[in-house]
Amino acid sequence: MDTQPVEYMARTRAYYNAQGFEKSYAWATFADVPFTVPAKPLADSKLALITTAALYEREATDARYVAYASTSTPPDRLWASDLSWDKNATHMRDRGSYLPLAPLHQAVAEGRLGQLGQRFLCAPTDYSIRRTSEVDAPAILDLCVEDEIDVALFVPL
Repeated sequence: MDTQPVEYMARTRAYYNAQGFEKSYAWATFADVPFTVPAKPLADSKLALITTAALYEREATDARYVAYASTSTPPDRLWASDLSWDKNATHMRDRGSYLPLAPLHQAVAEGRLGQLGQRFLCAPTDYSIRRTSEVDAPAILDLCVEDEIDVALFVPL
């Protein structure tokens, strides 16, 4: 068994390059990180769960937008077959691996987490850093403010 860490960034860059993209994949960077220390303990906080999976089966050319669904009655499955990720190395059959609602509900029941937001958010994945920064991130922030969220857990595929 190989115990070396996966070189995620190098592997992702190679995966995109192999698909013929003109420019290598670039990760967004920020001089000032927009994260802060939580204002209160996790046991008193309301958490938003954010995933990069979609609520419906998309085509690669479909428009991307922020979507959401109930954390108490989530859909049986989510989708991401249109996205560029290594489908030979992983799969989407284990919903809990990218939408860990059961352990979050358990954390609330045990008093380790104050509340789970009433909806989970689906962040669209886009090759465009500009669109993510200028459209999707503000939409996610607006929903978090509307839901009175204190902390967010982002679980990408």
